[in-house]
Amino acid sequence: MGDCSKRGIWKCIDMTKAIVSAGLLFLAAAVSQAQEQPVDCVNPFLGTATLWDAADIGYTPTHRTWGAEVFPGSSLPNAMVQLSPVTKFHSGSGYQYEDTSIQAFTHTCKGHWNLCHVPLLPATGSISPNNYGSPYSHANESAHPGYYQVYLERYGVNVELTSTLRCAFHKYTFKDGQTNKLIVDLSTANERVRDWDIHQDGDQAFKGYQTAGEEIYFYASCNHKIKALDFLEKTNGEITVITFAESPEPLELQIGFSFVGIANAKENLGKEMLGKSFSRVRKEASETWETLLSKIKVSGGTERQRGLFYSCLYRSFLWPALRSDANGEFRDRRGNKVNKGFAYYTDPSLWDDYRNKLVLLGMLSPAVTVDVIKSLIDKGEKTGFMPTFFHGDHAAPFIAGTYLRGIRGYDVKSAYNLLLRNATIEGGSRPFISEYMAKGYISDPDVAKPTVGTKAKAGVTKTLEYSYDDYAVALLAKELNDTNNYRVMMERSRNYKHMFDPSTGLMRGRLDNGDWIKPFDPQYPYYEYMYREANAWQSSFFAPHDVAGLIGLYPSKDAFEKKLDELFTIPWDGVEAYNLSVFIGQYCHGNQPDHSFPFMYYFVNKPEKSQVLLDRIMDHFYDMGTNKLAYAGMDDAGEMSSWYVFTAMGIYPFSPADEDYLVSVPLFDRVEINFENANVCTLVKEGPGRKIGEITCDDRKIDGYFVPHHELIRGKKMVITTR
Repeated sequence: MGDCSKRGIWKCIDMTKAIVSAGLLFLAAAVSQAQEQPVDCVNPFLGTATLWDAADIGYTPTHRTWGAEVFPGSSLPNAMVQLSPVTKFHSGSGYQYEDTSIQAFTHTCKGHWNLCHVPLLPATGSISPNNYGSPYSHANESAHPGYYQVYLERYGVNVELTSTLRCAFHKYTFKDGQTNKLIVDLSTANERVRDWDIHQDGDQAFKGYQTAGEEIYFYASCNHKIKALDFLEKTNGEITVITFAESPEPLELQIGFSFVGIANAKENLGKEMLGKSFSRVRKEASETWETLLSKIKVSGGTERQRGLFYSCLYRSFLWPALRSDANGEFRDRRGNKVNKGFAYYTDPSLWDDYRNKLVLLGMLSPAVTVDVIKSLIDKGEKTGFMPTFFHGDHAAPFIAGTYLRGIRGYDVKSAYNLLLRNATIEGGSRPFISEYMAKGYISDPDVAKPTVGTKAKAGVTKTLEYSYDDYAVALLAKELNDTNNYRVMMERSRNYKHMFDPSTGLMRGRLDNGDWIKPFDPQYPYYEYMYREANAWQSSFFAPHDVAGLIGLYPSKDAFEKKLDELFTIPWDGVEAYNLSVFIGQYCHGNQPDHSFPFMYYFVNKPEKSQVLLDRIMDHFYDMGTNKLAYAGMDDAGEMSSWYVFTAMGIYPFSPADEDYLVSVPLFDRVEINFENANVCTLVKEGPGRKIGEITCDDRKIDGYFVPHHELIRGKKMVITTR
């Protein structure tokens, strides 16, 4: 029984007290975590700040670097409306945390340099048409999924915002005795505005439209009577000032939106919001997010890690955005008003989010994924080609991977035929496809002194990406029993090898005659010369469909591993580029092209080296900067956020065209994924370390490090034992 002398008894009592106290603390922490709601872990401000410190960025900036470019305002998952403050137009999402004034509240956002439709701002007193923004303080600002609040110091107005799928709810609390006004600046958006109109409709409503990249219509119902609409000229446009009758109640605006017409905007408003209080709409928005976020439940980890996880999960479901109305109508690619019986969405940000975000969308929101694919098919049938985004042809891995994961409900043969046209016909979604088919690669011109901004063909990147897209098309061809095209596309999927220069061990640009481009500096980045938004190091390990073939280009696995080591150890030499920031050696986590590269050590049987990198990225690159609100770089419609979500769970879609996930060490002790079929997949981490010892799936040992989607969706229990 140990030392039970008088002195020993007190020691035993003290030990007992300590054990009980520790147990109570553990129990309290466990209860607290059990009561923690995922929606309450989300910080909508995460990603809104910009990095300025050269030690973080990797170079001394001469201009504002690209932040995550996300917005802090109200939206539902994949909604039409994103209701958010704008601190500066024509700047990413429009909101930058370091800015000190708010210019307006707008109703659409992606995080790129577009949208920000229908700017509104409550005001009092005289209005200056060219300078009407208001200072604000973060001390008087708050946000929660489906809700945003801020106090406008210039006008003494407390602003609260919430939303539904297609409607916005503004609540403005003015100081007593003030004349309530609303500034409507339809001549401004985050893109060039070509036309606009606004009219009063009865005593308590106004309506109109704004034409920029798209034409958006609105119908607004007010709880105060409208006294007047005044139009004031400003530089390059005009603003509308709406004056309301005096009332002691807060001014509330309920606004329906549509991309079809004003009548549809009014109908959307009636179906989704009219008759509901602000508090009810806000509560329903929060509940909608809670339902989605709770599809993944994590246990263990720190409060910070859980906050980062659910904030990133939240960010992963804001795009693509809905474009069809409550009655099912939308405008197709030809501008016709149609109703096809499915929800119509904007194009995904395919160059970025095919890597992981669209896989996550299919995992948690398969119905939305089906409609996104239907939307792509509908657009493709109007133009003759499957839509792409920015670069590559990555609807191919998106659709192939979705199909292989068992998600159906769309015309896969139509999708496949459109993707075949992309892959074989010049003038569509794959620039220079004729050269690619003839030579097996895409060349670049001989430029005497290229700079970061040199525009050419980005031949290396296109060749590598087209090779992967060919592989994705081949997978669909195999599923649809098109043997001939399967063979052709699989053969073409090896074209990436034509860009490999054995003398440097890197992917290198070629001239039209096949010669290597000279001089060659593998550390110098380009926007569109040889590489797209990358340098040679950030491009040379991209062959997710054929890593064995890539390794085979080197003298040995050891030689490949040594080259991979150099990727993460050769220092960035200080070159400044808008879309490149935050490095580990030459690896750039602030941009998407090399996001799969930290996992490459798995293929030389050194997963522990990958895990060191993965842990470092998760720990340092998602809440950076002075306010701990900066990402390493641009979120690109959720790609960077989804990278964190998958990596923290311990499964990553290394080749998104395939159904397999690469298993790493989870950040949490337990992860539960609730699938639409009511099955729950449980991922459990056992052991103290960050090195994988064994992986089992329902007590069956997994050989290697890959687990297929069909195993997880059956509700299996996967245990990752670490040491």
